[in-house]
Amino acid sequence: MILPIVAYGHPVLRKECEDITPDYPGLSKLIADMWDTMYESNGVGIAAPQVNKPIRLFVIDTLQVVEGFDDQDKKDYPNEKGRKQVFINAHKIDETGKPWAYNEGCLSIPKVREDITRHEKVLISYMDDQFQEHEEEFDGITARVILHEYDHIEGKLFIDYLPQLKKRLIKKKLDDITAGKVRVDYKMLFPK
Repeated sequence: MILPIVAYGHPVLRKECEDITPDYPGLSKLIADMWDTMYESNGVGIAAPQVNKPIRLFVIDTLQVVEGFDDQDKKDYPNEKGRKQVFINAHKIDETGKPWAYNEGCLSIPKVREDITRHEKVLISYMDDQFQEHEEEFDGITARVILHEYDHIEGKLFIDYLPQLKKRLIKKKLDDITAGKVRVDYKMLFPK
């Protein structure tokens, strides 16, 4: 089932999310719905707060990104391996490597894209969809997508990394999104 994506300005996007247990009601269906919602809206990741659930859950699929690489991308990211993964109760352990900028966007903040600088590697502990524990390091595009989605479960958004001047320049766009004055080809839930 396709779920509406929560728009910028909704309070759930600013909540630090809670860990869950395997008996969280409807977890398997929620994960399946998150995959459906992410693909329907052409995303590469989606976090539970974006579908109005303040829990530590997100899914990513960077396989589709790597498969779509053009020649320049292949040259820029020669060792990139995509990943399709569910992350439950994720907790960041460390970020390492050289910081690098990449143009990011967000399904909750449509039509806004900005260059965001993040570390190239992240070490994270998480549980998979079978509640098996993992501690794993990711790098490149996959690390970036994980860090973006991880921010969501911490109540942060990619625009929080922008300098004040840049934030002022996009304020009108953000206000329009909050007010529902944005056209997208997927369902959205706007703040009341």
